[in-house]
Amino acid sequence: MTSKTDETLGYEQARDELIEVVRRLEAGGTTLEESLALWERGEALAKVCRTWLEGARKRLDATLAEEDDAREEGAAAPE
Repeated sequence: MTSKTDETLGYEQARDELIEVVRRLEAGGTTLEESLALWERGEALAKVCRTWLEGARKRLDATLAEEDDAREEGAAAPE
């Protein structure tokens, strides 16, 4: 579950923190509890990133659909 703080993170902030979490996990040297906490944080950050990317995709799809509709209406207009 994401926290209120996670909901206010921008994509770049969440991505950068996720990169740091992965780096720390890959480096090793953490206790099992620390590793689990890092893993959970990484999952939460990945969810934030996914939400941002899905929102961006929806906006792009909507804009492209509007452009297609406008082109079709322009092509169908009598001259």
